Amino acid sequence: MQTLFQFGILIGSIIFGIASDRFGRKKSFITAGVLLLTAGVVAAYVKDYWTFSLLRVVIGASLGGIVCTGFVILMEFVGKDSRDTVSIVFNSFYNVALTVLPVFGYFFRDYSDFQLAISIPALFFVLYVFLLPESPRWLIAVNRTEEAVKILERVALINNISKENFRSDVAAYRASIVDTTKEKQGSTFDLIRTPNLRRHILAMSFHWACVSYYYYGSMQYVGQLSGNIFINVAASNALSMLLGGSGALLLVKISGRKRLSVVLSVTCAACLLAVPVVPDGPVTVALTAFGTVCSFINFCMAYLYCTELFPTVVRSGAFGICSMMARTGSMLAPFVIDLQVHGGWAPPLGFAVLPLCAALVVALWLPETKGCELMTTIEEGEAFGRKS
Repeated sequence: MQTLFQFGILIGSIIFGIASDRFGRKKSFITAGVLLLTAGVVAAYVKDYWTFSLLRVVIGASLGGIVCTGFVILMEFVGKDSRDTVSIVFNSFYNVALTVLPVFGYFFRDYSDFQLAISIPALFFVLYVFLLPESPRWLIAVNRTEEAVKILERVALINNISKENFRSDVAAYRASIVDTTKEKQGSTFDLIRTPNLRRHILAMSFHWACVSYYYYGSMQYVGQLSGNIFINVAASNALSMLLGGSGALLLVKISGRKRLSVVLSVTCAACLLAVPVVPDGPVTVALTAFGTVCSFINFCMAYLYCTELFPTVVRSGAFGICSMMARTGSMLAPFVIDLQVHGGWAPPLGFAVLPLCAALVVALWLPETKGCELMTTIEEGEAFGRKS
């Protein structure tokens, strides 16, 4: 069932990512939210195995769409000085949810009650029909400038900012896009058609796959180590939530995206490479848990890095492709744990190899994005980071 759920996230990320670039962030986000609510409630009452399996795929797909489009909307509203902080806070709630989930399990012992209880909060997504504005960046990119101006003026009013020049500034920016580019809405195919963006999407999606592979693999592997499985898993999750969140907030402020991604990938690999050569016990648990913390920070960084690397017209599609590759990595992780039948050294070695490869790919193929303004057009994305 977990594999079906991950498969659902895989297909949902790419489908909703492409739809978000084509039809808008808000429509895709709300559609995914309503789908999650509907499928979650229905799954609480079905008795047929195959129907329930299909619903798990649908739940995963809708969740993938929510995360993909929701994060992109958030980043397109936030200025460059606050993007890193907001990105970390967004991802930290994942660990908060993992911490709260056992509480639901404790009070709702029957599966149907449990499934219904964790699905009802999705009702909040219905409120976004009235509360969530469309992304002004996307509206400007698709020449719906008047709608973008109205949203920005409302934001300025709430934040007590002068809105005198908004209309002229937006019109001037839109005119500059039209003057320097062909009037054509981008598509996800442009990520493959254009050479520089193609290199970036290949490198970034591979990086996401490796980070997810290590993160989910190390979380499951810590349960296989000596000692109490409940204490091991609880300690690992607690470290990810406490050290991961605070560590990420500090590191993104003092280091660039590229350097930090490389260092964290190498550190993750080093932690697990050390596991077979140290005595089995608390030290191996600590090494694996620390590697999990580093991979969590790397995951937060991957979200932010991807958002800054691609232009508005294909940003959500690129995010969806990377998220899809991340699910591929997470689905491979359990098979690596099974390699322990060949020796205790096999799983740590298996989990360490790909992060080292990811560090090399990021170092060679991806540019630095820290402090850069978000790009809008394909032409801007194609020129970004290109060596002259």
